Amino acid sequence: MDDPLRLDRATWDALVAHAESDFPFEVCGLLGIEDDGSIRHFVIDNDERSMTYYVMHAKQMLKAMREIEDDELHLVIYHSHTHTKAYPSATDIRLAAYPDATYAIVTLQNRDAPDIRAFHIRDGEVTERGVELVEGAPA
Repeated sequence: MDDPLRLDRATWDALVAHAESDFPFEVCGLLGIEDDGSIRHFVIDNDERSMTYYVMHAKQMLKAMREIEDDELHLVIYHSHTHTKAYPSATDIRLAAYPDATYAIVTLQNRDAPDIRAFHIRDGEVTERGVELVEGAPA
């Protein structure tokens, strides 16, 4: 397993709140993580508004990706699973286009206990990265 994705409580809560905001539809977005661990959160519309997959709004995604690349941030691509566990689906694996990115999934399968898991997806292979919740400090 790679080093875990470190999320502060505010980011964790923001990702879960975003996932809940359009339930039962999937939501998506990006995180840009600085070397010091601070996190920039980019909420991006799911153009398909689907319960089973997401398509990021192209202009919003492009703007966020430019900022992440220009500032040399570490890329995290996230989306929610509203009815299934936090593990990449066959579609998620097939469409994973950024081998150096971390893919995070917020699950609302158990709405009383949402969870976030993180993965690397390279050449169709999924490796769990894990998530570490860091209380009271930047990620």
